[in-house]
Amino acid sequence: MEYGSKYTDIFSEIRSVSPVVSPILIAVSKKQPYEVIKQAYNDGIRHFGENYIQEGIEKFTRLFSEIPESREQTKLHHIGPLQSGNIKKVVGFFHFVHGVGSLSALKELNKRSDKEKQKISFFIQWNLTNESQKNGIDPDEFLVLKDSIQDLSSEYCNWEGFMVMGPSSGDPIETERVFESAANMRTSFSSELKLSMGMSGDYLMAARYGSDYLRVGSLIFGERNI
Repeated sequence: MEYGSKYTDIFSEIRSVSPVVSPILIAVSKKQPYEVIKQAYNDGIRHFGENYIQEGIEKFTRLFSEIPESREQTKLHHIGPLQSGNIKKVVGFFHFVHGVGSLSALKELNKRSDKEKQKISFFIQWNLTNESQKNGIDPDEFLVLKDSIQDLSSEYCNWEGFMVMGPSSGDPIETERVFESAANMRTSFSSELKLSMGMSGDYLMAARYGSDYLRVGSLIFGERNI
């Protein structure tokens, strides 16, 4: 299967509707076997997203061993909720974390990255759907915490932006409301911060609202068998 051509086709669609100069398409490779990762890399894909830290470490450690230049060329995104107990595994291996949903997790991330002098960029996850099962900070809580978040952005722990997910229902009207709210909130706070939003079912809508990072898996790799 040619993953690179699928990636290129999706990226072209994104560019056709996006106001962002250089959006980044993350190929979500969670639960994909190593052979798929290796082929995707050989097809030219460089940004990969993993939900499960240990799984990602095992697959990409093997890739870096077999193709040494891939270590410098690949950008790894942790896209699941960031748990404080896993931060020591994230720092030094992943380049981005998209699911920072609490101040306590951010404090640990800042502490670990500064201690190890390993750079990592983080996204604060907003919960704009009011779903209790979703990770993230609601808008009112963010207003209280924003100064503390800014203080925890450092030389090694860089605040990249905000991550947002649409509703679990996939309702397009509610999804658009969430993406529009995220875009407006980002602009009102700081237009320099980036937005990470949009998945396989809603990436074009997210692109139209100015998402900088889009997380697409099944449309590139096909449905997972696991």
